[in-house]
Amino acid sequence: MKSAQALTDKLAITLSLACAIHCLALPLVLALLPSLAALSLDHESFHFWMVVAVIPSSLYALTLGCKKHRRVRVLLLGTIGLTLLVLAVALGEARIGEAGEKLLTLAGAACVALGHWMNFRLCRTHESKACPCPSQKPAEAS
Repeated sequence: MKSAQALTDKLAITLSLACAIHCLALPLVLALLPSLAALSLDHESFHFWMVVAVIPSSLYALTLGCKKHRRVRVLLLGTIGLTLLVLAVALGEARIGEAGEKLLTLAGAACVALGHWMNFRLCRTHESKACPCPSQKPAEAS
């Protein structure tokens, strides 16, 4: 059975990648398929609700992973990504422009996804007992 931490890491990676795909692909999709414009996917509320979904799942998975593998840098990377995502939503297109908002969103999503990928790999390695993590004491020489 998979642990809750592994499942939430995967969920957070998926949400971060969905956010990045949304930012990169939506202008092209809207230009090619005008009928999709009625769906309001470019609306600010989409960004807000994505961040609302990403924050708890990311904090939960990264915190549990950090407790397991003791690599605080992974938690820090995810937290930086979440901060960038929150800044993108808080500042919005009106203050930093469309390009600034997309840049912050993509950088944040990349940091969150990378943090979760690293967290997932470290936790898998730790579970297989082959992890050179700081939490494991080196074998004493006899």
